[in-house]
Amino acid sequence: MPGKNISKAAPLSPDEVALREELRADVQTLAGEIGERNMWRYPQLNAAADFIENSFTRAGLRPRRDSYEMHGQACYNIEAEILGAQATAVSEPPPIILIGAHYDSVFGSPGANDNGSGVAALLALARRFAGKTAQHRVRFVAFVNEEPPYFLSDEMGSFVYAGRCKTRGDRIDAMISLETIGYFSDAPHSQTYPAPGLGILYPKVGNFIGFVSNVHSRALLRRVVALFRKHAKIPSEGAALSDQWSFWRHGYPGIMITDTAPFRYPHYHSSTDTPDKLDYDRFTLVVSAMEKVIGDLVGL
Repeated sequence: MPGKNISKAAPLSPDEVALREELRADVQTLAGEIGERNMWRYPQLNAAADFIENSFTRAGLRPRRDSYEMHGQACYNIEAEILGAQATAVSEPPPIILIGAHYDSVFGSPGANDNGSGVAALLALARRFAGKTAQHRVRFVAFVNEEPPYFLSDEMGSFVYAGRCKTRGDRIDAMISLETIGYFSDAPHSQTYPAPGLGILYPKVGNFIGFVSNVHSRALLRRVVALFRKHAKIPSEGAALSDQWSFWRHGYPGIMITDTAPFRYPHYHSSTDTPDKLDYDRFTLVVSAMEKVIGDLVGL
């Protein structure tokens, strides 16, 4: 991967300390107060949607609910967009950088890391870009129904959303999925991989953040990793599946940012995925660097 990697995380700046507490508070709201949120906990799923919508609104954005029906009940993807300043021909759609995270949790889990961490990062980034004018549009989207039994199906909220983007002719130049990004470990052999041979190529210690793409999105992956390593104070590795899969299926380039979830996190998809399990300092360093990466991508 391009760019110079670092070997360990650095201390937080004063601004990052404030960001850490913001992330901690949002994870606590989602996983500590609302808790398990999915179609089996439909009131809690809607409470999470309300929280996200209200957070966008308080940031000065104008959120929009993109709804579809599941089992006779309305489900909501929630988007907020910041328009870009770059002019395009009337016949050409404007380029969009889309940042997404799913807000549902798996059955039986409060979902602090999966994916309260991704949603907290999404909201923090939206707050920091609100009121700014970039060259390109940046769109923040919270997706519903990523977890089983909807995972990798046309009932995933992100799949429905990406299909509607394609139908409208939206020009999404990059989709970045924030997926389970809050757990890190310095313990030996704390990192595993889906294929045994990958342990030869990649670290055996889970102290880094990972970037994942498909072949079609490799150029985007290399660009984002290079920018991340330019700004980051935490190690990274770039090589998979989450909401970016839905955008791949519709022909859009997409990457996932992840702590690798089940290959590192011992509380993955369990009742013990609670807010106290996250490493908020290193989680903060990831979000802080991604703010700068996105700023570079959208032309700030």
